[in-house]
Amino acid sequence: MTPSPFTHCPVLFEDNDLLFVDKPEGVLSHPNPGASKSSCAFEGKYSLEERLFDTPQGRLWLIHRLDQDASGVLLAAKNLKSAEACREAFEKGDVKKNYLALVSRKPMPARGQWRDALVERHVGTGIRASINPSKPPNALLHYTLKEYFPRSNLSLLEIALITGKTHQIRAQATYHGHSLAGDRLYGNFALNKELRGSLGLRRLFLHAWQLKIRHPSRNESLDVQSPLPETLERSLGKAH
Repeated sequence: MTPSPFTHCPVLFEDNDLLFVDKPEGVLSHPNPGASKSSCAFEGKYSLEERLFDTPQGRLWLIHRLDQDASGVLLAAKNLKSAEACREAFEKGDVKKNYLALVSRKPMPARGQWRDALVERHVGTGIRASINPSKPPNALLHYTLKEYFPRSNLSLLEIALITGKTHQIRAQATYHGHSLAGDRLYGNFALNKELRGSLGLRRLFLHAWQLKIRHPSRNESLDVQSPLPETLERSLGKAH
């Protein structure tokens, strides 16, 4: 993959309109106000209001976000017209966002959906999400069981994220009894400790492996994919 002056992350696709990067775990999608300095996916000063980076190479509009603890496909646009088209596609639900997640226990049925009311609250400089069953649903995802590991009682899920709330997958999975492996915020802390020893898993097992969106200036659909990181592949191999 050719390096890009806009980012230190591996580039998955880049042209005059768009930049898709493979965001590693531990890297922020954008700087957090008031938080300590952490590595960020793109270069330059960030405007939270406009959701754009002012880089040495020009402006770069952030289209969506990934949790710092997650990895995978992250999209930015190189001009306002492309940014507006991509943001509209996200708002209309015309974008396919698919994740891989390792969770506790085996979900029943093996294919289904979680539709919940997710509420956010500020905790220090961060945000915590929780489910309020008395409110109307605003968070939706579809899950499919890809593989169950009976020895470790873990399941590898493919998740199609329909809405895009902060920490949505993590909060919904925990609420439905299937906390994500390695989740230090919402997960099962005893299980996480056990998995560090048995699987060597020292990070959140959540990876945005695919993003499909129509190109803003070409009449074609883009299907950008990120392979599962080697660290997660190794942990999966030990789960059998």
